[in-house]
Amino acid sequence: MAWVVDSCVVLDVALKDPDHGVASALFLEDKRKSGLTVCPVTVVEVAPFFDGDIRNVREFLRVMGSEPMVPWTEVDTEAAVEGWTRYVRLKRAGGTGRRPIADIMIGAFAGRHDGLITRNPEHFRQFFPHLTLVQPPT
Repeated sequence: MAWVVDSCVVLDVALKDPDHGVASALFLEDKRKSGLTVCPVTVVEVAPFFDGDIRNVREFLRVMGSEPMVPWTEVDTEAAVEGWTRYVRLKRAGGTGRRPIADIMIGAFAGRHDGLITRNPEHFRQFFPHLTLVQPPT
């Protein structure tokens, strides 16, 4: 299988973030032997940082070591529905802050892979309790 790389980690490396860029790049290099991929939603999220040119995004992901774009599946949709339903229930009960649908979709996608590489594990843990989450060192 492969590790799913969250948008924030892709951007750490792509933008050479002064606080997280090197640590994220080294962490991805270590995980690369197990395989790396991104959710299609991540491609959409990071595209503006590549001048909106999907070819530039794909080339960066290739150089980063990510598998070619893995398609979204019905299993991903079902997991996203479950995660979003958890979020809405918690939100209505006053038990969670604002969460973008993109995070729910990325977490759902990561569920059928080895896990998710993210700097924001708290964004996913509550909605995907069985998802393996790993964080680059800070």
